[in-house]
Parts: sequence; structure tokens; C-alpha cells
Amino acid sequence: MVRLVAFALVVAVSALACTPAEGRPGKYNKVLAIGDEAPAWASLEGVDGKKHSLSDLKDKDVVVLVVTCNHCPVAVAYEDRIIALTKKYASDKDSKVAVVAVNVNNSAADKLDKMVERSKNKGFNFPYIYDPSQKIGRAYGATVTPEFYVIDKSRKIVYMGAMDNDTRAAKATTNYLESAINAALKGETVAAKETRARGCSVKYD
Repeated sequence: MVRLVAFALVVAVSALACTPAEGRPGKYNKVLAIGDEAPAWASLEGVDGKKHSLSDLKDKDVVVLVVTCNHCPVAVAYEDRIIALTKKYASDKDSKVAVVAVNVNNSAADKLDKMVERSKNKGFNFPYIYDPSQKIGRAYGATVTPEFYVIDKSRKIVYMGAMDNDTRAAKATTNYLESAINAALKGETVAAKETRARGCSVKYD
């Protein structure tokens, strides 16, 4: 009996040791968990004609990555909110926050030339980059557009999911993304670490 009890305790302790505190993967994200190292992107072409990499942002304490696209009505509904977010947190070169949007869809409406048009028409104030390989979308476990990720100074994922609690800007009462950014800037634990992103399905090839 003593041996059985001891064995049961060993099994229980081993199970706890093998279970990450944050869960693996996330509740909604089936690839990443909170606390995972952020997958890096490198040399992805932007609407500005330049190549963009996560390593370019080494002086930023927080990086917000948005997986989005041109054609999705939900993504379009969030464009003004992303522009406003960038104005608030990443308006100049000395800002400690960077906002980057990436499009991984390969439909005609989402090609780079259409991205350039959309960026000019809307006055995007953030890098809008294209990954036709779709590797970065898969690496982040992105399933819809838009889907948001907050990366802290140590380049760990501290938040992923929706920007806020309602697709309609006038009805949104809780901004998960801003709360996560503010906590990350202070080095504090993010309260709501993961939410369900809402939008159109990412069109993986």
C-alpha cells in the first residue's frame, strides 16, 4: 500500500512538472501559447517598397503584430482603429511600441499591388507587409483576419486574440489590446492574455 501511494505521488508530481503553467497550446490558438518566443519574420516586402524584419525593431519594448488583409469586411472595419492605435502608441521613431500589419492571403484582392493601393487610400501609418509564403501566419497560428499579437521586450508572446470586445467600434467597451500593451510596457502581467479573434478565415493555400 505504501509503495502504491508513493508511486501515485510520483506520477502526480511528474504530470504537474510536464504541464506548462499557461497551457499548451493556447485556449484558442492551436499553435502558440502565452509565453512562447515570438516567431520572427525576415525580409518581407512592405507597401513602402522596403524589406521588413522583426530584428529591425530591436529598440522597441513592445511589438504589436496584426495579421490582416484587404478584402475581409471585418479587417476593413478595424483599419481606423489600428490607425488610431498607431497614433497613440507608435507615432514617432522614439516610441517604445511598434505596430506591424502582415497580409498572408494570396487572392487577387490581397496581392502586394492591392495592398499598396489600400495603404495609400486609407493613409496607413504602420508598416503593411506581405508574406506570400504564408509561413508567418502559420507560425503564429493565425486563423482569422484581423488577429492581434502583443510581443514584449524579451520577444515573448504576452497577448493574442481580438483587439476589443465588439466588431462595431461604437459598441466596443473593452480594449484587450491596449490593456496588454500598457501592461507589457510596465513589465506587468497581462490580465486577459488570450481572447477569441473575430474575422474572416485566413485563406491558406
